[in-house]
Amino acid sequence: MDIVFVQGLKVDTVIGIYDWERKIRQDIILDIEMSSDIAKAAATDHIDQALNYKNICKRIIGFVKESEFQLVETLAERICQIILNEFDVSWVKLKLNKGEAITGAEGVGVIIERSAG
Repeated sequence: MDIVFVQGLKVDTVIGIYDWERKIRQDIILDIEMSSDIAKAAATDHIDQALNYKNICKRIIGFVKESEFQLVETLAERICQIILNEFDVSWVKLKLNKGEAITGAEGVGVIIERSAG
C-alpha cells in the first residue's frame, strides 16, 4: 500500500465545548495519510491517475470552515468519512491538532485510523 499525505493543513473553525469557544474561530492543524496505489500515476505521469490531494484539501477545508462541532473527535470522524466516501481511498489516518488548548502543551487532539467498509 502506498500512502499519499498532507501535513500541517491549517483551517480555522468553530470548535469547543465552552461558551467562549462557540464565539470565536480557532485554527486546527490536520495531518492526513491516505492509502493509494500510485503505480498508474507513476507510469503515466498524469494527474487523472493520481489521488488528487488538492481536491481532497479543498473539500476538507470547505467542510471544516463551515462546521461548528463541540468535540475534536466528532470533527475527525466526519473528515475521515468524507475522504473514504468521496475519494478513491480505502484507509485514512488523521491527526487533528487543536493547538494550544491546554496551557503548557504545544498541541492536543486526536489521531484516528479508519477503513472503508
